[in-house]
Amino acid sequence: MKDLVTFSLFILLFCTCSDSLAVYGRSAATTSRTAPPIVYTIAGSDSGGGAGIQADLHAIHSFGCHGCSAITCLTAQNSVGVIGVHAPPPDFLRAQLETLLEDLPPQAIKIGMLGTKELAIEVGAFLKKLKALDRKVWVVLDPVMITTSGHRLIEEDAQEAMVKHVFPHIDVLTPNKFEAEALLNRTLETISDVEEGAKDLIALGAPSVLIKGGHTLYEGGKASNHIAYAQDYFLSSVQRNTGEPRLCDGDLGVWLRSPRYETEHTHGTGCTLSASLAASLALGEQERQKPDGKRRGATSAIDTVDACCLAKAYVTAGIFHGIQLGQGPGPVAQTGFPSSHQYFPMVVADAAEDHQRFPRMKAYDDKTTYDDNRPTLGRILPVVNDEVWVQRLCQDPGVHDIQLRVKGIDDNKKILEIIKKCQKLCQASGKRLWVNDYWQEAIESGCFGVHVGQEDLYTCIRAGGLQLLREKRMAFGISTHSYGELATALGVKPSYISLGPVFATSSKTVQFDPQGLSLVRKWRELIQKEVPLVVIGGFSDAERAKAVRGLGANCVAVIGAVTQANDTVEAVSQMNEAMR
Repeated sequence: MKDLVTFSLFILLFCTCSDSLAVYGRSAATTSRTAPPIVYTIAGSDSGGGAGIQADLHAIHSFGCHGCSAITCLTAQNSVGVIGVHAPPPDFLRAQLETLLEDLPPQAIKIGMLGTKELAIEVGAFLKKLKALDRKVWVVLDPVMITTSGHRLIEEDAQEAMVKHVFPHIDVLTPNKFEAEALLNRTLETISDVEEGAKDLIALGAPSVLIKGGHTLYEGGKASNHIAYAQDYFLSSVQRNTGEPRLCDGDLGVWLRSPRYETEHTHGTGCTLSASLAASLALGEQERQKPDGKRRGATSAIDTVDACCLAKAYVTAGIFHGIQLGQGPGPVAQTGFPSSHQYFPMVVADAAEDHQRFPRMKAYDDKTTYDDNRPTLGRILPVVNDEVWVQRLCQDPGVHDIQLRVKGIDDNKKILEIIKKCQKLCQASGKRLWVNDYWQEAIESGCFGVHVGQEDLYTCIRAGGLQLLREKRMAFGISTHSYGELATALGVKPSYISLGPVFATSSKTVQFDPQGLSLVRKWRELIQKEVPLVVIGGFSDAERAKAVRGLGANCVAVIGAVTQANDTVEAVSQMNEAMR
């Protein structure tokens, strides 16, 4: 092992800890009697408190999890620099890990600084032992190797041992651009370089990869046009979605985009990102262990992309709020579980593209006047499946928007005929017709807007449909059920975003658990105020509508509450009153 004194001169890892980028934070654990998920951090100690296990434990706690630590190295450092490093012997690291495992088994593990070949081998052996457990344990590796300024932090033999012994047992690898370059032994200068690099890192044994630092990329010899964004690339070799593909599945490759803030107070961003990512995965895993009826949809749906979105939001907020504490750069602030649209990322397919916003809609209670030409979205959005119901609703003065969801018909000509009839009825009565999924037929029929789910959104994107819809100035709504789907919807910049199912429903088979009322409030926090939030699923009476209105929902999509009512006009009136 190289002289530790020489090693310490380069141990500035805790000044940046891999360039990076409080669902419910503490409330996730404190609102119930259930013990919080346990998350390990296997990393170095930062005596200055801004990075390493100190930052990790702060982040883990902010996500409502219990943090345990196993120390791989001790440092004597402050905000100005590092003056000394001590690496404990591998057998003591083993003792830490085995002692924890006997009493406090984890649901997720974050791995940071390993430093030496021997420590990397020891951690690899522990992870191999974990695989014998009859439960899922998520593992996130932040390969702390090189600082953002390019200083190398570990020796070549430690890097090789990490790839050989640790990579086979992890779920997500989170290198910064310099670390990805070191692992691949080549530079990554363009968007396509990073995308190809992620594939090659997966070939080294990492199932999923998040490469941080996309704002440093160049295209065509010029700096990125989106320097205002902090962009990170995610790719996974794991296909977790058994249905139709979605952009947020991760195996297609996506960019996570958030605001970029010019500040030097970013000490510990990489540590904080990987720790919050592991904590997010632990929350999702624990939620999935609950019985039916107890799970919250977006929480139980947390997978790798969702966790990356939450972690990036947490770090972005921390960068924004970071301040100087000593004489050197300050640490990223440890805030709380993501609760502001200002920091929540967008998921996009192309790092070089910045979508034009779809026509804005105005919620009925929106008092802003910056765009007086925005049409006002109705307080309720009846969803029906044929022209008979469309004609009936067109006669109701309490209905302003109607969504047509054609079901059980495979003939596209017949579908087009139905949509045209419904559009004619709506146009004659001054109603706005939204067509579910069939965007091409909606364009041809001259409808007001289109609503799609995440699977049809992906198909629409691949077919160039978004550009066609924007050219026609048609309104666009998107369904969301998970944090990754929400980030994808935000990347499209739609007219409204919907969340569902809020309550259990039999009107449509969905693969997500009911969201519950707490998710309605969370969605409202993570969506810009000027974008209406539509909720759907299980609104059998006006009392449920009134409950979500109090949590920030602007419109409720209803099916049975209207179509199965004895008096449709009265049902519409009650729903409208509840959403006032």
